[in-house]
Amino acid sequence: MRSASGAKPPRGQHDPAYAPMLAAMELIGQRWNLRVLWELEPGRLGFLELRRRMGQCSSSMLSTRLHQLQADGLIEKNPDKSYELTAAGRELSGALESVWAWSQRWAGSLGDER
Repeated sequence: MRSASGAKPPRGQHDPAYAPMLAAMELIGQRWNLRVLWELEPGRLGFLELRRRMGQCSSSMLSTRLHQLQADGLIEKNPDKSYELTAAGRELSGALESVWAWSQRWAGSLGDER
């Protein structure tokens, strides 16, 4: 991958320029975080509906992830107790469109158990 300037992104955890990417990978690499963003992309959802859509994610894990994503500024809890993406969350969930396209091309290689 190359940056907008055409230079390769830095590698190595000790390079200060790499810190934002490491933080982003840590955030999105935690189980269920991307799924929450995916489910909230179409619009706001209450906890029970979100939990229903999340399948095997327990209520306690979902609550933990929602609190974390709120603290990270990717989702917000509304006065009616529904959740929705913030501008930052919408921007990150937009990146999932590429993952969606990739998954459609390679679905046969991913296996049915997912």
